[in-house]
Formats: sequence, structure tokens, C-alpha cells
Amino acid sequence: MLELAPLLVFVGLLAYAAFSDITTMTIPNWVSIALAALFPVFALIAGWSLTQTGLHLLIGFAVLLLGFVLFQFNILGGGDAKLLAGGAVWTGIGALYPFFLWTTLAGGVLALTILVARRQIKPADGRPAFLNKLLTDKVGVPYGVAIFVGGLAALQALPIAASH
Repeated sequence: MLELAPLLVFVGLLAYAAFSDITTMTIPNWVSIALAALFPVFALIAGWSLTQTGLHLLIGFAVLLLGFVLFQFNILGGGDAKLLAGGAVWTGIGALYPFFLWTTLAGGVLALTILVARRQIKPADGRPAFLNKLLTDKVGVPYGVAIFVGGLAALQALPIAASH
């Protein structure tokens, strides 16, 4: 069971971020910080070298820089950029491609679904407030959901999964 702990932490934190993003359109900073901070703990417990662990942190930092550029151009939200970076710490370079690929595909499907829903369904009394908010064009796409899907798709390719 302890072998599953890192994967459960990874999936659990991404799931919480997705839920938070859908319901509040924000991803708490502590989720991204926890992803980045807990990975080295699990990696070192699994017997990884400081170099291996550091390379994963470096990948996360590079993705954070890319995310901030996308944020500056209003392409990605700040919370989304930080969550992508936290996830990238876990993927390293080896699983970064499936993580980004599936995040992008899920994000496209999510964006199209929301656009169609906004044209077909109007906000109404009796619906949850977050759903009515999503049906207006006053908010963006809760991209944390797409990042969660990308994380699930990359799960078996995560280097930490192979360590156990």
C-alpha cells in the first residue's frame, strides 16, 4: 500500500485542484506548493539521487516560467500555470509529453463543451451557483480539470511509479 502513496498524493492533489477550479474558478496556491514540496520527499524515500530529484524540480521550474509567459499573454490563468508546474515536477522530462498532450486535448474538449453549453443553456434559478457562473462568458475555462485529466493520463509513465 505504501507503494501507492506517491500516486495517491499526486492524483488526490490534482483532483482537489480540479474540483476547486470548477466550483470557485481558483486553484489554491497550497495545492501547487504541496505537489512541488512532496515530490522530493517521495523521490528520496524511493532511493532517488539528489541529481535525479533536482532535475525533476528543474523541469517544474522551467514549466513555471513558461506558464508565467502564457499568463502574461492572458492565455493561461496563474493558478493553472502553477498547477502545471507542480505536475511537471512529478512527470520530469520522461512523462512531460503525455502530461502536456492529454492536458491540451482535455482542455480543448472542455473549452468547446463550455462554449457550446453557453450558447445552448442559459443560467437559471435552482442550479448550483458555480454552474450558472460557468454558463456566462464572465469567466474562463476551469483548466484545472484538464490538468487533472493530463495527470491521470500520464500516471503510468510517471518515473516515481516505476520506483516502487
